[in-house]
Amino acid sequence: MHLFINGDKKSCADSLSLAELIEQLGMKGDRVAVELNREIVSRTQWSDTPLKDGDHLEIVHFVGGG
Repeated sequence: MHLFINGDKKSCADSLSLAELIEQLGMKGDRVAVELNREIVSRTQWSDTPLKDGDHLEIVHFVGGG
């Protein structure tokens, strides 16, 4: 399937959950926020959120600093 992640088209395996995608991308779940098709998805819902061909995701990675 094809997903649009932060504006870039990416090919991914079929039947992937949002949690699995975040893991495959090598991101730490406690440091990102995800918008799926213009709706914010709560971290507690990631495992139960299946992704579909053509979905649009915006993933924001939090960075610490001082």
